[in-house]
Amino acid sequence: MGAYTRVATVAATLLCLGCSGPVVDTGEKPPATSTSTTPAPPPPQPSLVHLVNNFDYAAAQADGTTAYYFTSPSGRWRCAIVPRVTAGCQTASQSALGITGAPSTVPGTDGEASTPNVIEVPKEGEPRFSAVPGPAFARPDGTPVVLPFNRVLSVAGFRCNVQEESGVSCMSDKTTRGFTFSPEAFTWQYVDVPADAP
Repeated sequence: MGAYTRVATVAATLLCLGCSGPVVDTGEKPPATSTSTTPAPPPPQPSLVHLVNNFDYAAAQADGTTAYYFTSPSGRWRCAIVPRVTAGCQTASQSALGITGAPSTVPGTDGEASTPNVIEVPKEGEPRFSAVPGPAFARPDGTPVVLPFNRVLSVAGFRCNVQEESGVSCMSDKTTRGFTFSPEAFTWQYVDVPADAP
């Protein structure tokens, strides 16, 4: 065997020993392999279809600020969006709401138990029934404009619509909390107008 062959044989042996050396268990856990997780999809964004012109619903309040007022097609409900404060509704007569399932009393502005006459959703916080004095959501300069079925009034951090099947619905854009109600029922959830609604 020549010198060249001996060197090649030793090198091959050393390489082979390096490949098949003993496995040493140090007791440590192997590093975790990262798995690709897809984040949960964001909640569906309200549709931009069927928006009305906000200007048609604007009216000055007593303090000089502008709010946006509408009435349901039946004329039973008077509603308003008070920019960056609240969106809500009350009956045209400003009496008890008459919504099935609503509480019979809520704390009034004086802290005493009172009959709720408003349903509203604030900019931040939970939607609620409230008892307020006077016309909280009535347009100060007369009868508000009708918000037709399947049209959306979206302004100043809120959106509202009226649908024949579900009733009146309003939502805070900041929290996505809202309400939907009719005389027969209510839910603490906004119901958007379907994109394909007429």
